[in-house]
Amino acid sequence: MTRNVTYSLGATVDGYAMGPDGSFDWGDPDPEIFAFATDEVRALGFHLMGRKLYEAMLIWETADEDPAFDEPQQEFARIWKALPKVVFSNTLAAVEGNARLATEGLAEEIARLRSEPGEGNIAIGGATLAAAAAELDLIDEYRVRVHPVLVGGGTSYYPQGEQQRGLELVESRVFGNGQVTFQHYRVQRST
Repeated sequence: MTRNVTYSLGATVDGYAMGPDGSFDWGDPDPEIFAFATDEVRALGFHLMGRKLYEAMLIWETADEDPAFDEPQQEFARIWKALPKVVFSNTLAAVEGNARLATEGLAEEIARLRSEPGEGNIAIGGATLAAAAAELDLIDEYRVRVHPVLVGGGTSYYPQGEQQRGLELVESRVFGNGQVTFQHYRVQRST
């Protein structure tokens, strides 16, 4: 079975992963959404990310040992720490935990991970890295949690290249809070 490359992230109704100031505080999940995101990470085989996301996620490397975090957060931290990660950066000299710096280009790293034995998809984390993967036609699935807010600008969730991609809706649901929706699309490719 081939590992799919998935891009999963929260977005605003107007399609931004981050607002004009670089924040995404509108995306703080309620417990149901946090559990959903935890289950998504639990099902992964690898996670690819850029420097910014890597640095933002470093908090989870010790959260399972910090009593300030509740049990669901500590569970997420345990899952996150165990997940193999590949970090794409031109400025980092080293990374921590179960992560390694990418030694090849994005397409080569994904090809290598697809060929490794085991289960679980390959997640792309961060809008900038996802845009590079989309430009290379490497993303198989888009999984977006749409939050009811308009920010008017910032970093687009969806890659802004000039390539058109047909998508097939796999799943759509509204979370129990009645505000956030989840949409799961598979990229349509000609066979």
